[in-house]
Amino acid sequence: MFYYLSQLPVWLAEKGHDQWADWFSPMNVFQYSTFRSAGAAVTALFFCWWLGPRVIRWLHYLARQEYEDKARSQGGMNDGISKRNVPTMGGLLIVGSIDLAALLWAQWNPLVTLTLLSMLVFCLLGFYDDYTKITKQDSGGLSEKVKLLVQFFLAGFIAVYLWRLEETRVLITEVMVPFLKNPVLVGPSETAVWSLAAVVGMIIAILAIVGSSNAVNLTDGLDGLAIGSILIVSLVFYVFTFIAGNAEIASELYVPFVRGAVELSVICAAMIGAGLGFLWFNCHPARVFMGDTGSLALGGSLGIMAVLIHQPFVLVIAGGIFVVEALSVIVQRCWFKWTRLRTGEGRRIFLMAPLHHHFQEKGWHENQVVMRFYILGILFAVLALATLKLR
Repeated sequence: MFYYLSQLPVWLAEKGHDQWADWFSPMNVFQYSTFRSAGAAVTALFFCWWLGPRVIRWLHYLARQEYEDKARSQGGMNDGISKRNVPTMGGLLIVGSIDLAALLWAQWNPLVTLTLLSMLVFCLLGFYDDYTKITKQDSGGLSEKVKLLVQFFLAGFIAVYLWRLEETRVLITEVMVPFLKNPVLVGPSETAVWSLAAVVGMIIAILAIVGSSNAVNLTDGLDGLAIGSILIVSLVFYVFTFIAGNAEIASELYVPFVRGAVELSVICAAMIGAGLGFLWFNCHPARVFMGDTGSLALGGSLGIMAVLIHQPFVLVIAGGIFVVEALSVIVQRCWFKWTRLRTGEGRRIFLMAPLHHHFQEKGWHENQVVMRFYILGILFAVLALATLKLR
């Protein structure tokens, strides 16, 4: 909304009101995405801080977690602080703050609309899952098959939509890999015809969106861990979206230019502001959890933005913490099923999965795990940013 105020001096000048145009010339500052990004971050932070106590009190009545997490009850973890009676669904606060900030500060285009609408769909899916857990007072929630079905359907719709649209087809038909200047696979981008590149591009896009959404969800197990890791990755993607949306800078760094992608940097900035605001209430001991409502939405949004700026593999590097957490669950399950099939008794590689619970079982305090994962997350972020120069 504020962006369009920058057009007021231009409109006045066109109408011949030069004196009024000079009076309103300070509004030209709203043209700059950097200024609007700062505004979006501060606005989202303010909304989180202002609405946080009110939302938490409301969630205490609606979504209070009166059961203990399976990881704590089955793993025997006991740090003296119970997670009972802590409200979940705090993702409503995060997503609401991001949407409000984006509504005020972003210049709306198809990329922004697609990202925010998809974030809302993922949020509603997570909300229904959290609400199911609360009503049943059990950590089971929706079945994995149902959640994956909805996620794959949405991700598939996004991939097909980008491929069918002439302006965004290249995001699917060209496969980019970090550290390389040119695409490793190129298909026809003039017409919407099937090709190997289009199929591979769609698979990569779908896996990036679904994988990111679920990986963040798996990481959300300790106070402040998921939202802090999201902050780090959002900062990396603020840089990438800003570069991808500026033709001159993108050309200098051999990054694919995507028209309109600079507005995604405003969304990334809003995610940073909302994440900082939520971390205020989510740090140990947490007063509220984001739940699947937040983790599915934020993870899915990062995956979508990675696809929209042609950098899905950069997300794998920047979100290394999410990748490691997801892999620990996959490896643990596969090894358990394989050993049970071969020997009749399932065995584990980790004391508990996801990986953060493994270190808790080894005696690390919750804060130790979170801070050390933050450090690793920063190292992954630096490596992701290094891909800008190592091409």
